[in-house]
Amino acid sequence: MAGAAAGAYATRNAEAGTRYLTGEPVSRSAFRVPTLQSPALGPDVFNRRLARVQQELNTQKLDLLVVEPSTNFQYFAGYNPGRSERLILLMIPVTGAPVVVCPSFEVERLKRNSVVSDVRGWEEQEDPWRVVRAAGQQLKPARRAGICGVEPSTSYLSFLRLTSALGSWKLVNGAPVTERLRIVKGPEEIALIRLAIDATEASIAATFAQLAVGMTERNVAEVLSREMATRGSPGGGLVQFGPSSALPHGGPSAGKLERETVVLIDAGSRIEGYTSDITRTIWFGDAPSPEFKKVYNLLHDAQTAAMQAGRPLVTQCQEMDRLARKVITDGGYGQYFTHRLGHGMGMDGHEPPYLVEGNETRLEPGMVFTIEPGIYQLNKFGVRIEDDCVMGENGVEVLSHRPAKL
Repeated sequence: MAGAAAGAYATRNAEAGTRYLTGEPVSRSAFRVPTLQSPALGPDVFNRRLARVQQELNTQKLDLLVVEPSTNFQYFAGYNPGRSERLILLMIPVTGAPVVVCPSFEVERLKRNSVVSDVRGWEEQEDPWRVVRAAGQQLKPARRAGICGVEPSTSYLSFLRLTSALGSWKLVNGAPVTERLRIVKGPEEIALIRLAIDATEASIAATFAQLAVGMTERNVAEVLSREMATRGSPGGGLVQFGPSSALPHGGPSAGKLERETVVLIDAGSRIEGYTSDITRTIWFGDAPSPEFKKVYNLLHDAQTAAMQAGRPLVTQCQEMDRLARKVITDGGYGQYFTHRLGHGMGMDGHEPPYLVEGNETRLEPGMVFTIEPGIYQLNKFGVRIEDDCVMGENGVEVLSHRPAKL
């Protein structure tokens, strides 16, 4: 059986509405979506996204955005068909309707699953880039060369073929368009992120409750994945015991779980394409060591400092990092905080904005991000507390449910 400290954690965080009970008020922002409202993404959402991307293309003085299957493809089309050796390409013009080019036998699949109605097929024996060339000629502005933004994850081979197929078009980096649109989440997106967070928190708590001496990190990771699957939110995460926890992204080790040691779980799951990212660190045994308590509470204070200081359209990403880092440094552990404070999340587990020194981006209402300070002492143990947050109209709202200080 898990020791008293782990057992108390599981009890404190049992699945009563899948909430972590902290005794601390959780702020509410204008972005909260009522529980009973369906968070499903309907056609109106994608109509708004099309209008926004076309407005952004106009602002950036671009005539076209091309997107291979990717998270961005799903964001705009409502579906990610996946990449293979067969070309599938989304083409979004600055005005007019978007076009998808795909194999002819995939046309019906794309029409049924995406919001794009103009789907143009190419036969197996044909060169698919001829269809792209024809579409490009149709979408090109009159009497001048067009400027085309290329989605940033596009393969190098596809970029070369695009250069040839689009002829006189000028190809530029499309990241400024896609990042600007996705960095601010709408209420329906935050509703899905909340669901993913709830499932992840409940799965972590249920996994901690099943810890037993002799389990391996891989055993516990399998339990975690099963717990997530039972909640309809597929996912998984890192599980690290003792000295292994001092490696921020360590993989499964050969050691088995023993009493009076640290257990760290960093997990994320997904609901309708939107993800969560939560880290919880506990002491498995009768009572945490004095140093574990000191480190844990210091990290909790560092989190609090960043969360309380964040102000919309004022606070820069790097300021959040600095505030948390100062608390840890003043506590004598600055050299052991070896990564940025946090990262944005949404459809990707890691995406802008990044809370890191040098990033002067000001946090805007609707930006979702993690705050995850960590202290990692090699050959001893590591501790990380990671919570998911959104910048609200009046400050930072914590979407997850913070554990209490020890």
